[in-house]
Amino acid sequence: MVLEQYQRDFISFAIADGVLSFGEFTLKSGRKSPYFFNAGKFNSGASLAKIGQYYAAAISSRPDLEFDVVFGPAYKGIPLCATTVIALATTGSERQRDVLYSFNRKEAKDHGEGGSIVGAALKGRRILVVDDVITAGTAIRESMDIIREAGATLAGVVVAIDRQEKGRESSLSAIQEIERQHGTPVVAVVTLGNVVEYLQEQGGELGAMAGAMEAYRREYGAE
Repeated sequence: MVLEQYQRDFISFAIADGVLSFGEFTLKSGRKSPYFFNAGKFNSGASLAKIGQYYAAAISSRPDLEFDVVFGPAYKGIPLCATTVIALATTGSERQRDVLYSFNRKEAKDHGEGGSIVGAALKGRRILVVDDVITAGTAIRESMDIIREAGATLAGVVVAIDRQEKGRESSLSAIQEIERQHGTPVVAVVTLGNVVEYLQEQGGELGAMAGAMEAYRREYGAE
């Protein structure tokens, strides 16, 4: 497993901003995790600009992703889709492009322009969904329903981190289930494996956390 520079930068940035923290955390599943990823702490203009660049880098690393619109599911996906399309339009890379974006309202608006979609229309277009993480996959499946009902096609999903963690009733992770059930690519800026490799490289206090992460992965890691 070779870490790309943007992945190293993302992990370093997430740790420095307290988005990725280490200790003992009780997850919704009841599992005790040695790390926690809280994308809500990307809460400044500078951090949001950077996260957009990392999402854009992950997207650009996958030339097989063909899409017309970047879609952010409410609520965390809304700033993520906006900063991602800004980064895609200004990266200066060979894959620089001006892309449409849109997001949904939790409740449909019955006045003004109406409807539940804000931004570019989805109908007839290939949609790339961006979100922070996929845990149970509920939010992503809701987005799939929105895309299908709008007469659009799901082109893929991009998230910040793939926990590579099996579900409570399956040996597959939520990301693997989505890929297998719907035949759509799911791209992560980094995986749990990437984080472990980075910690091992850093050594010291960070390196000491790698052992706990590896133990967690052995117990709860997906196939």
